Amino acid sequence: MFAEKAPSNAQEWSVSDLAGALKRTLEDAFGHVRLRGEVSGYRGPHSSGHAYFCLKDQNARIDAVIWKGAFSKLKIRPEEGMEVIATGRITTFPGSSKYQIVVESLEPAGIGALMALLEERRRKLNAEGLFAPERKRRLPFLPQVVGVVTSPTGAVIRDILHRLEDRFPRRVLVWPVRVQGETCAAEVAAAIRGFNALEPGGRIPRPDVLIVARGGGSIEDLWGFNEEIVVRAAAESAIPLVSAVGHETDTTLIDHAADMRAPTPTGAAEMVVPVRVELMAAVNDLSRRHVEASLRLVDRRRSDLRATARALPSAEALFSPKRQRLDLAATKLGPALMGNARRSENRLKEAYSRLVRYSPVSRLAAMRAKLDAVGPRPYNAVCRSVVLKNETLKQVGERLVVSREALLRAERTRIVQMNEVMKSLAERLDPAIKGQMTRKAKQLDAVSKLFDSLSYKSVLKRGFALVRDAEGRPLNSAEAVHDGQALVLEFADGKADATGGRIGTRPRPAKPRVLVAEEQGALF
Repeated sequence: MFAEKAPSNAQEWSVSDLAGALKRTLEDAFGHVRLRGEVSGYRGPHSSGHAYFCLKDQNARIDAVIWKGAFSKLKIRPEEGMEVIATGRITTFPGSSKYQIVVESLEPAGIGALMALLEERRRKLNAEGLFAPERKRRLPFLPQVVGVVTSPTGAVIRDILHRLEDRFPRRVLVWPVRVQGETCAAEVAAAIRGFNALEPGGRIPRPDVLIVARGGGSIEDLWGFNEEIVVRAAAESAIPLVSAVGHETDTTLIDHAADMRAPTPTGAAEMVVPVRVELMAAVNDLSRRHVEASLRLVDRRRSDLRATARALPSAEALFSPKRQRLDLAATKLGPALMGNARRSENRLKEAYSRLVRYSPVSRLAAMRAKLDAVGPRPYNAVCRSVVLKNETLKQVGERLVVSREALLRAERTRIVQMNEVMKSLAERLDPAIKGQMTRKAKQLDAVSKLFDSLSYKSVLKRGFALVRDAEGRPLNSAEAVHDGQALVLEFADGKADATGGRIGTRPRPAKPRVLVAEEQGALF
């Protein structure tokens, strides 16, 4: 007899209860943490919208996940090899017995990382041609409406309005946005696209030029203007755009995509409109010069007209040679007309004499005389030819009748011979067909028995079973079975459902696999 094992006082846990207890303990102990590390294994967001990757340093690594809702709100997107500071909560994933951080916000780890990210983004957008000089457009000389994208409460908008008022008052439309923070980039991009979406001549006038403005600040403060969404919106703008972000030493990516960069917001206002007083002085100066030039031109034309009038000949000098040529031509016209009439009369007489010789009446008389000389000879020749043709046709008909009778007799004889040959062949063909069918039936019997002996169903009758997955594909090894996988067992007398469970091995996470196996190889 075996000795009975003494009962233990240790609490008995189920796997699910233990996993839940570990999850609660870890979340209560750490809660929200800020974690610094290098992004590893990032391949972009999953088809579900979630992002999965790892954070690592020189000694350890931790799995990280960003849910779809938090991913769309991130100020920066994770990139492979980027050093970041992730803020989130530590939790576990009971399905695979591992812990992970659920990231809620992400920021670069220091200025160096920001500059590296900025340079990488600049190279990417430049390669797409968004910064190409040939895309830049000239600003309108005197816009009717100026659109400004900036904060409505800062000093920037007041500086712009004051400078426009001093130089050349224009109508200004302000699209209020946040100029720093998490929503800055989305609001600025929406403002640029919103101004471009206005219809010309609509209730709200469409600006002729746009100014995107913000005061100076650190690189973190200006980071919203380095976001890809803002740069693409500036490059797509159909309205000429002036970038006035920061001071003269501050440079952001929107400066490269804009049609013009201003060192300050005040400088942007000076770029988009000219000075009204200077324009008025220039117009007055041009008007004075135009009047003086017109007076000088009139005086020069008057002098030229007087000189030309003195050089022109008199009317008598112009018409006297023409009048003399007309008198000479009138003197020669009468004799020339008489000579021409005589020459035309002579040509007409010659033509008449030629026509008389070739008249139709004389030609018809000559042809009638020739026809009378021929007489009835052609008619007699035709009659003789018809008689000869009739005799020839009769002889040919008689020969055809004789030939037809001989041909019919020969054909009847050939048909009788062929009938006899067909009867002989029919008598031999019937036994041959019956023998062939007997041999084929025996061969079919042998193949059917061989098929039954090789079929996997005969193996099932001996107590074996065929294992398939839920899609009906055969499984031929234990490696192909996942924990908890639905299985279909086929026996000789029917099928049964089962759930996969491997014996003697560690549980491993279910992972879809594509298996191709022959049905006979999946038997056990």
